[in-house]
Amino acid sequence: MKRTPFKVASLGIQHVLAMYAGAVIVPLIIGGALHLSGKQLTYLVSIDILTSGIATILQVWQNRFTGIGLPIVLGCTFTAVGPIIAIGGQYGLSAIYGSIIMSGIIVILIANLFGKLVKFFPPVVTGSVVTIIGITLIPVAMNNVAGGQGSPDFGAGSNLALAFGTLLFIIVLYRFFKGFIRSIAILLGLIAGTIAASFMGKVNLLAVGDASWFHMVKPLYFGTPTFQLAPIITMTLVAIVSLVESSGVYFALSDITGRKLTEKDLVKGYRAEGLASILGGLFNSFPYTTYSQNVGLVQLSGVKEKNVIYTVGGILVVLGFVPKIAALTTVIPTPVLGGAMVAMFGMVIAAGIKMLSKVDFASQENLLIIACSVGMGLGVTAVPNLFSHLPETVKILSNSGIVAGSLTAIFLNIVFNIKPNKQNQATAQANGQSNA
Repeated sequence: MKRTPFKVASLGIQHVLAMYAGAVIVPLIIGGALHLSGKQLTYLVSIDILTSGIATILQVWQNRFTGIGLPIVLGCTFTAVGPIIAIGGQYGLSAIYGSIIMSGIIVILIANLFGKLVKFFPPVVTGSVVTIIGITLIPVAMNNVAGGQGSPDFGAGSNLALAFGTLLFIIVLYRFFKGFIRSIAILLGLIAGTIAASFMGKVNLLAVGDASWFHMVKPLYFGTPTFQLAPIITMTLVAIVSLVESSGVYFALSDITGRKLTEKDLVKGYRAEGLASILGGLFNSFPYTTYSQNVGLVQLSGVKEKNVIYTVGGILVVLGFVPKIAALTTVIPTPVLGGAMVAMFGMVIAAGIKMLSKVDFASQENLLIIACSVGMGLGVTAVPNLFSHLPETVKILSNSGIVAGSLTAIFLNIVFNIKPNKQNQATAQANGQSNA
C-alpha cells in the first residue's frame, strides 16, 4: 500500500512517542545515579536517542551480515540499568563503555550459535514469551495511569481522568474510523490527552525552553574505554538476556507480519543488536534491544511497512542532534502516556494469545509449559525482590519477569517436547532394526 510522506511521517512520530519515554528514562536514571552534571546528562540523553535511531535502521535494513528486516524499533535495555550503575560506581565510566563494546563484539561472535536455538521456540514457547512480555508491561502502564511511580499526586482523580479519557478517545477512533485515522489512533490520543492536560495545568514546557537547538556528537565523550574482566562478563550476561527478550519480539512480529523466520534471519538480527551495542559504547551510550511497546503498536495500527520504521530511525537521529525538538516529546503527561500504553501493551498480550491458538491444548505438557512460564513471569514482576539474596550475576538473569518466564518456557519445552522426541526417534530406529 502506497502512503504519502505525510502519512508515513505521522506513523513514524507515533512509534517515536510510544518508545521515547522508555528510551530517555534509562540515561536519566543512570546519569542521576552516577552524579553526572547537567551538561553531561543532556549529552547522554541526546546521544542515546541518536544511537537508538541508528540501531533501529541497522535492524530494519537487511543485508548479508545484519538486519532481521522486521518492523522493529530499538532502544536501550532496562536490564542494563542496575549493572551499569554498579560498574560505574566500582570501576568508573570508562569501564562501562569498555564492557558495552566487548559485549557487543561477543554477541556478534556467538550470533551463529544463538541462531541455532530456533528449534527451541515452537508456538508454545513463543506464544508464552510474548504473552509474558505483555503481562509484565501492564504494571508499567498502570503506574503511569496513576501519574507515575513516586509522583506526589499518584492515583489522583485528575490523573485517572486523563488516562482513561485518552484510552476512551483511542477506542472511539477505532470504533468510528477506518484507514489512516485508525492507524494513527495512538498518536491522536496522545495529542488530545496532552491538550486536555494543558487546560488542567499538567503540561510543563520548561524543558523545551531550557534545551539547546543543536549539539555535536563526540565519540568517546566520557573518555577512552577501559576493559575489565568482571564488567565485561556482567554486560555479556545482560546482552544474552536481551537476546532472549528480543527473540520473543522477533517471533511476535513474524506472526503479525506473516513472515516465517529462518535461522539466518535470527543470526542477522542478533548481529545487528551486537553492532548497535558496539556503536553505543563508542558514542558513550548504552546496549540496545527491541522495544516490546512498538510490537503492540504494529498490531494495533495494522501498519507493517519497513519505510515507517526507517522514518522512525531518521526522526530519532534528528532528535539526537536537536535537543529542543527532542524535549517537545517529553511534555506528554505521564497519565496520558499510561492511557495509550494500556491499549498498546494489551495488544502484545493479545498477540501472544493468538500465537498460543496454534498450540495443541489437548497436551497436558503444553498446558504445564504455559502455566509455569506465565506464572513465573508474572510472579517475578509482581514480587521483584524474590531473588534479592542471590549473587548479582544470577540476579541479572532472574530479576526480569520476561527473562525468568522465557527461560522457564524454553526449559520445560526441552523437557517435555524435545527430549521425548529424541527418545521416540531412538526407539523407532531400534524397532526398525529389530524388525529387519
